[in-house]
Amino acid sequence: MKTDKYPTIKKKTTLKRFLLTRTIYYVLPNAFLNFIIAYASFHELGYTHFFSGTQNLARLTLPMAIFLPVILTIDITKRVTAAAEEGTIEFMVDNKLNTKKFMTKFSILHGVVSGLLVLSLLVFAQYKFSTNYKLDAMAMAILVGALAGILSVLSVYLPVNKLRKYLYKPVPANTSE
Repeated sequence: MKTDKYPTIKKKTTLKRFLLTRTIYYVLPNAFLNFIIAYASFHELGYTHFFSGTQNLARLTLPMAIFLPVILTIDITKRVTAAAEEGTIEFMVDNKLNTKKFMTKFSILHGVVSGLLVLSLLVFAQYKFSTNYKLDAMAMAILVGALAGILSVLSVYLPVNKLRKYLYKPVPANTSE
């Protein structure tokens, strides 16, 4: 039987601070990497189109708009429920919650909704501009990076907002008897 001489001390934090930290961890790399990927892709031609050509905006943004919310929704749900079970946040998760079903349902929902929203915006923009309209590479790379940042923030706070229904603050035991 192994005993720890030095038990690890779990630092307790609030859910708000926990989410703010996770949001920073998600937003900065996602926005930066998606900007770099878009810039490298579009810079080769100097311009891009919405749907036509080998380096188009839809080819880069649609997979990101679908898969980024799916992955981040699953990850933040796992992290919040794990933190609640470990006692590192002030909330506990209700035992009635089927975490895997919750993660699956909301990750697919967030992926589909964000994908359809981005697709509809691209189709609308294509409709408003001519089919041969050339988009500036730098502006589109900035737009893709900003979209990744926005999707990262939404993918953190929307699932946790739904998860709040199953979170409760534990009542300390009364030991004054």
